[in-house]
Amino acid sequence: MTGTGGELGARAARSRALAVLRVRSRALAVALLPAAAEVILLTGAATGQFTGQGWDTARWVVGVIAVLVLLAAAGIALVVARARPAASPTVPVSERSAPDLYRMVRDLADRLDVPAPSAIALTPDCDSWLEDRTHPAHAPPVTRAHAEPVVPGARPERRLGVPAPVLVIGSPFLWWMRVAELRAVLAPVVAGTGPSAQPDIAAARRFVRGLDAAVAVADAPGRGPLTRGVYAALGRVARLLLRGCREHAALMERGVATAAAERAHAVDYGPRIAAQEQVGLAYAGWDRLLTKVALPAWRMGRWPARLDVGVAAALTELSRRDRLADGFAARLGERPACDLLEEPGVVDEAVSLLTARLFHGGPAESGPSWAPVDWQAYPEEVVDRTWRAEAARLHRVLDSLGVSPSLDPATPDPGGPTLARVLDHLTEPAADTTPTVPAPTAPLDNEDNDRTEGNANTPDSADADPDPATERSALLAARLSAALAREEREESAAPRGARAQGPDSALWEDGDLPLFPLQPPPTGRELLAAHITAMICCAAVDTAGAAPGLDWLDGPTLLLDGERAADLTPKVLSLIEEGDPAPLRAWLAASGIRPEKPVRLV
Repeated sequence: MTGTGGELGARAARSRALAVLRVRSRALAVALLPAAAEVILLTGAATGQFTGQGWDTARWVVGVIAVLVLLAAAGIALVVARARPAASPTVPVSERSAPDLYRMVRDLADRLDVPAPSAIALTPDCDSWLEDRTHPAHAPPVTRAHAEPVVPGARPERRLGVPAPVLVIGSPFLWWMRVAELRAVLAPVVAGTGPSAQPDIAAARRFVRGLDAAVAVADAPGRGPLTRGVYAALGRVARLLLRGCREHAALMERGVATAAAERAHAVDYGPRIAAQEQVGLAYAGWDRLLTKVALPAWRMGRWPARLDVGVAAALTELSRRDRLADGFAARLGERPACDLLEEPGVVDEAVSLLTARLFHGGPAESGPSWAPVDWQAYPEEVVDRTWRAEAARLHRVLDSLGVSPSLDPATPDPGGPTLARVLDHLTEPAADTTPTVPAPTAPLDNEDNDRTEGNANTPDSADADPDPATERSALLAARLSAALAREEREESAAPRGARAQGPDSALWEDGDLPLFPLQPPPTGRELLAAHITAMICCAAVDTAGAAPGLDWLDGPTLLLDGERAADLTPKVLSLIEEGDPAPLRAWLAASGIRPEKPVRLV
């Protein structure tokens, strides 16, 4: 171990690992205590020291207790040993598909004098870590084949000692970082394989993971009353043991991290400081790309097939806007880390699909309603379709409210869906301080009534909806929320497609998706503002020659004469909150947009 800090960290980690193992030993001792007492009683009877009716009764009672405790202990130990520990959803990368990446990682392990990771996988996150997948449930034959070089005539690896963990790398790092930066960032992570090979630390980790998996097994639903009681007792015992070793396990991992960091201190230390800046930048760009660009596509049944390429473009745009382009120009001329992959496009597509499943809950395979989309087709396939779908939903809700269409005999389709209809309806009457709301022509179901009740149809609507809005805007927002919720229920009730068949498909369940929802549900005002903006964009495209566009940082955008349109949010909010259409009408007139002309809907 290099350095005093590393030695102290390794010693502290091993000491805490032994403390965790002592918890296991104490639990075993408690389980064996009744059996030991029974052995003493039987020995006393055989030597003639414990004789009489009372001793015979004690032997029977203690014997029954010992058998029951041993059976319970054996059952708990079996569940702990066989329960499938949690594992991160990843995309496995075989050595055949990334020989240069494997070569770089093994060279790094040699420089650090630690075992090389057994395999490499990618995760749709801006982080990297080591993950133990030595449990039989985590190592099917396909995964084992990815772990080592393919040697003709050789069988899958069978190692003596503790197998090395899997190296999980954040996919945005590969597309944004240069090779030297990636190596510097991975150095402390790969150095962690050294402590992982220590038998006591490995045994303590297996014990803690087994207890955690046993708690998950005990909490699984869908069991009968008797079985549920047995598993409830199992869960209590597992939680008790976890509480006993939680602090020791946390300090053990802290010691492992200290030892790994100290070991990697002398390897690429200078580049690592600069590379850490790229880690923060990659996280910011990745989060912006998912929420602003990917999420609208997922909601339309499209998943961008090159998300990692998109994050590189987004970060380049971010650096340009922040006047950092000059500083990044030199590093962008170096070899990108994605060149370490033989087919980066194939890997990017697999990671993009996994990202959509984790953050949105999409199906495992492409289909008619869940198709990949290229960045070139994004404005037409996603942006334009999103605007027209929202505009169509807005006019359907207006129809349900009995709002009359705006008639213009000069248009080819008088009475069609127009922006003027929306503006006229939301404009506050000048002479009437209490605007009237047309009665709905179609009744809502019970759930929709629950959503709208109190928002606009009761005197306490202002208390129910804290967002400032006119009475008509509040009712329209409530109906839009109900309509969107109804569509989401219908979509969730439809078949979700086939389950994934990849090597990691058994590590997580489709029923738990999405694991990480990106955004909370929008408020009624936000939903109404988005639909009005979509209607404005449709009118601009159909009547003023505008075009849908994609901004890498802000997502869908409207292009007027090739330039991004000015921010519409304040003008739309003025209409929603105050019933004043003047700012928006002035902008429409200046942009050449005809609100009285019908627009094309989906």
